[in-house]
Amino acid sequence: MRIPISSKIFLQTSLCAVLLLVTAHLRSAGGVVGEAGSCMIKIGFYTAHFSIYQPDANGNDVFCEDLPDVEKTIFVLEYLHQSLEKVPVDFRIIEDTQNFGQFVRWENVKAIDDLESQTVFILAPSIHSNKRLTAEYDFKQSGNYIGIVTAPHPTKDILYHAVFPFKVGSTGYGYWPLTLLVILLLQLLNMISQGSLHKISRAWRGTMNRDKRNTLRGAK
Repeated sequence: MRIPISSKIFLQTSLCAVLLLVTAHLRSAGGVVGEAGSCMIKIGFYTAHFSIYQPDANGNDVFCEDLPDVEKTIFVLEYLHQSLEKVPVDFRIIEDTQNFGQFVRWENVKAIDDLESQTVFILAPSIHSNKRLTAEYDFKQSGNYIGIVTAPHPTKDILYHAVFPFKVGSTGYGYWPLTLLVILLLQLLNMISQGSLHKISRAWRGTMNRDKRNTLRGAK
């Protein structure tokens, strides 16, 4: 049976809505996004290249989120916005004891009663006129952590926050499951628009009918 036009439009609209929501999560979860083959961090309207290194175990390998080893780790922000080098920026790492996971937001962090007790590292607010913030922390145990970068507006009384989750001692799956979901949704939308689902359904019904007829003949 051919899918009615109204049902097809509803299905396409629903898939588009889900696709937009998933894509928004991919781009807004935390403050780190992949862009043009590199890691970027967004702090309000500010942007910076973002890199994580574990030189003792991994040399010059660059990481964006999950870190394979429990060891000395170096976080590097290279400012891309000119105003960022003129304002004090601070960097904090906390343990994700509430299990916020990969979709943690600043609102979640702000609601923590005792943030200091969960803080394992903090780099006090400071101006980096060389356009580069570097923070080093020697992790002692594996687990889930949250990085927080805070920067003020250059002229207004506004604070911007970038929040990003990461794992230490595990490579994990990162955002691959959601990325695969986006790819599958795009493929499904393409199949609906081209009528491929109807063709597949018709071929499947034809096969089932042939098998049924063959079964009836065999029974006779």
